[in-house]
Order: sequence, then C-alpha cells, then structure tokens
Amino acid sequence: MDEIEVAFIGGSGLYKVPELKNYKWVQVSSNFGLPSNKICVGTLNKKNIAFLPRHGADHNLSPSSINYRANIDALKKINVKNIISISAVGSLREDFAPGDIVLVDQYIDRTCKRESSFFDTDIIAHIEFSKPICENLTNISEKILKKIGYKYHIGGTYVCIEGPQFSTLAESNLYRSWGCDVIGMTNLPEAKLAREAGICYLSFCMITDYDCWHPDHENVSVNQIIKVLNENNSKGLNFINEFTKEPEITCNIDSHSVLKDAIISNLSKAPKEKLKKLKNIIPKK
Repeated sequence: MDEIEVAFIGGSGLYKVPELKNYKWVQVSSNFGLPSNKICVGTLNKKNIAFLPRHGADHNLSPSSINYRANIDALKKINVKNIISISAVGSLREDFAPGDIVLVDQYIDRTCKRESSFFDTDIIAHIEFSKPICENLTNISEKILKKIGYKYHIGGTYVCIEGPQFSTLAESNLYRSWGCDVIGMTNLPEAKLAREAGICYLSFCMITDYDCWHPDHENVSVNQIIKVLNENNSKGLNFINEFTKEPEITCNIDSHSVLKDAIISNLSKAPKEKLKKLKNIIPKK
C-alpha cells in the first residue's frame, strides 16, 4: 500500500472526517486481533491519510476494552508514518480551561489491565521512551494552532487512568500533587505501542472539564463532556484539515532506529510463529 503520511485516531465525539476525499472504510486484519473499527483511508489536501475511531464508530468500546495492539499493528500494516491522537481530557490545572488544547509531552501510566507491548514473550525489546512525543509533530501543530487562533498550551503531563470510572477526589488531588496537567483514559499504551512500531506520535488533547478537584466547578459528568465536545468538535476537524496542508511532515523517529538496539533476544532462535506475528513491527533488514 502507498505510504500514508498521517493517521488520525479519533477519541470521544470524533468518529469521522467529513471532508475526506476518495475514501473507503477498509477492514485491516491484525496479528493481535481486531482493531477498534474499519479504518477510513482517503485523501485530504492531496495527502494520503487514515482515520480510526478509537472507541468504534458507535462508541461501543470502553478505554479498557480497546485492542490497542491491534490498532497500532493495523496502522503500521497500511504504512502509516505519523499518528495524531485526538483525545478528550480533564484539566488538573486552573489555567488549563475547558475548550483549551494541550499538546502534552509526558505521560504517567496508571493503567493495569492493558497489553502495553508487542514484545511479551520469546522476543523481548526495551525501547527508549524518555521523550514519548515527536518534537517535530509538536512544532508543526503549534504553528497551525497559532495560525487558526485557538487557545493552546505546549507541554504537559498526561496521567492515564484505567477507567471507565472517573477519578475520586482523593485521586484527582493526588495527580495534581504529582504535577500532572491533564487526565485521560486512552493515550497509554497507545503511545508506547506507536513508539515500538516506529510511528511518530502526538497527543492533541481537548480539555472538556476540571475533573473533580475544582471547588468552583461541577464534578465531571458525561453530559458535561459531550456538551464541550460538541463545541470543540469543529476545532479538531479544522486542525486535521490544516495539518494536512503541510507540504512535508517530518519526524524525529525512524522505524529502523527505534528497535535497532532495543531487541535483546536472539532473533535467529525466535519461534517462526512469533516472528510472523511481529512481521509488521520488526523492521525488515
């Protein structure tokens, strides 16, 4: 398949890209099970792009039941080079208000039920993950956000909780004491798996609420989130449109270099079945 320069993973409230041209929904098989949904492949501003609704087109997958490995494996299989994750988050800071956009640069993983690596048995790899976000994608995104005039913040720590329940007040205050800036339920292990697959990754976070810590705002609820999401939906779609106008999308991660020194196992002695399962992930020599 031709190279797909960027794939957008849509979170809550974003299930399609209306302006996509010559598109088709493709069922992409994965060695790790079924992805969340068929993947929409088409063109926008003369760029090959893909779109995957993370929770399914009908939002029938909870954060814990998403098959993150299948999603990333499927995107790698169709030759995706960059991923923009568009996600709803709660704010853990007074100055990060609902409606704002945050391009985070760090994560804290509080999940406990998810497969977070392609390398579990037989073939083991330890990737470098100190800087999980592609700096070049951040720079491109900041330029676009300045151009279109949305209120945004560059940098921040995203704490990923298991869900689907929202935080207790004690948890919310704990994450604030850690210096976390936003809270969500989906960007891990997604970002980890993208790094293992050698795909550049960016979290485009749209704030919907103040979680439950803020004494002057109501506790987070689905109705509140949906209301703000509906207001913000056009921001995400406008960003996608502008992002695809970029003449060249470069990244600071190369699929061959990510795993070059990370695989500790002797591949010549690895089971053929495992090598076959990882054929989309392990770079070809």
